[in-house]
Amino acid sequence: MENLNVLNEEIKTMPRIGDDAPDFEAVTTKGKIKLSEFAKDKWIVMFSHPADFTPVCTTEMSGFATRKKEFDALNTELLGLSIDSIHAHLGWVQNVRENTGVYFDFPIIADLDMKVSKLYGMLQPNESETAAVRAVFFIDPKKKIRLIMYYPLNVGRNMDEILRALEALQTSDKHGVAMPLDWKKGEKAIVPPPKSLDELNKRLEDDSVEKVTWYLAKKNLS
Repeated sequence: MENLNVLNEEIKTMPRIGDDAPDFEAVTTKGKIKLSEFAKDKWIVMFSHPADFTPVCTTEMSGFATRKKEFDALNTELLGLSIDSIHAHLGWVQNVRENTGVYFDFPIIADLDMKVSKLYGMLQPNESETAAVRAVFFIDPKKKIRLIMYYPLNVGRNMDEILRALEALQTSDKHGVAMPLDWKKGEKAIVPPPKSLDELNKRLEDDSVEKVTWYLAKKNLS
C-alpha cells in the first residue's frame, strides 16, 4: 500500500502539455543519452511499451521501425522505452530482425529502475505497477511537451494517427493555424477567429478563405 501511495504521488506531478520535458540521462540501445542534448533542433516522439518479447509490443515497435523514414522526413527522432534491461532490449531487437527482417534502428531506453517511467507518468497503478503503459510524448525542438497519448496494455497504438498528429502540430506552428477534425496534409486549415469588429468586418469581405460562418473559416496552405 505504501508503494502504491508513493506511485500515486509521483503521477500527480507527471508532465502535462506545454511543460518543459523533464530531463534525464539513460542507457539505450544506441548508447547513453541525455534528453536535453538529444536530437538537437529536432522533434522527438518518445513512446513506452510494457515489455520486450511480447506480441502487441512487437507489432508496435515494428510499426515505428518500418515507418521511420516518415518520421525522418518530419525532422523527428524516435525514442522508445520499457522497464527491461539493455540485454533484453538487444536480444529482442535481434530476435525480431532474425524472424521478420525488421530492425529497430532507434534508441530504446532500458528503464530498469523505472526512473524515466515515473518521471513521465508512464506507470498507471490501476493498469500495472511494474510495466509502462503505451504512452506517447510529442516533444518539440525547444523540448516542450506538445501532445500526450496514453493507451492501455492490451490495445495497440495507431501509427497513422501518430504521424497525422505530428504533422498537424508542425503545420500549425509553421502557419499559425488550427486543424479541424480528421485534418490531413493538403487539406484546408482553420484560420484564427476575429478578435475585434474591424477584424470581423474584414473577415466577412475576405474571399480568400472559405467561410462556414464568421468564426469558422478555412484556407489552403499551399
